[in-house]
Amino acid sequence: MTSTATRPRGARARAAIVAKTLRTDRWWFAPLITVIGLTAWVTYATVRVFMHKWYWVDDYHYLTPFYSPCVTDRCLTDASHFGQYLPGWWLIPEAAFALPFLLLFRLTCYYYRKAYYRSFWLSPPACAVPDGHKAYSGETRFPLLGQNLHRYFFYFAVVISLINTWDAILAFHSPEGFGFGLGNIILLANVTMLWGYTISCHSCRHIIGGRLKHFSKHPVRYRAWTFTSWLNVRHMQLAWITLGTLALTDFYVMAVAAEWFPDLRFIN
Repeated sequence: MTSTATRPRGARARAAIVAKTLRTDRWWFAPLITVIGLTAWVTYATVRVFMHKWYWVDDYHYLTPFYSPCVTDRCLTDASHFGQYLPGWWLIPEAAFALPFLLLFRLTCYYYRKAYYRSFWLSPPACAVPDGHKAYSGETRFPLLGQNLHRYFFYFAVVISLINTWDAILAFHSPEGFGFGLGNIILLANVTMLWGYTISCHSCRHIIGGRLKHFSKHPVRYRAWTFTSWLNVRHMQLAWITLGTLALTDFYVMAVAAEWFPDLRFIN
């Protein structure tokens, strides 16, 4: 508390507040929803990754993004667009080359940091609410020091988005020739959202125009920077939307592959 000697003349002493926060709204609701949402998604994704089945629809060449690229010798031959390089051990996912980098890209994402810092670590859980930890060192120590590698994981995310785009294109060419169905729409929508999330990344925005001193001398890069800046404002929404589209796409491919219901076809 400020003493009388150091307090400016006429200023009042600070009130001694015992409560941890004076907020009376449901400030805990957003962290709770984040915990439920992320836990549910991670649980579903983990189960699906280690099911090792129902990831490929041979009739329409649908490949779920959870198994792309399929690189173990356990993969179906037609689903392995880039070869089979890893042994088919149960603990090795079919998409073992892609999944670690996608996980690291999302874990180090600026929005996801905020999300799980506030929800899982309570650091802090909300504005004007005290931190759940006595000490705070920021991102200056291991393992949080690795958050600075986000800019490099971005390049891997771009490559994986290209692979997912190639999968969506191949899905138009089934054994019967050109085909178009509901699965194609879902795959395309998922890829579009993935690109939106990837290029709305802060690292992408910095790569495009972060070091430019004169936008007038680089009109093309300036337009690209403006577009990524527009997307960047929506980065949080795209982060959640892509979790939804990934799960929806995987579930649809799984359901068709397991013959729970047929694909709705418009052409062939």
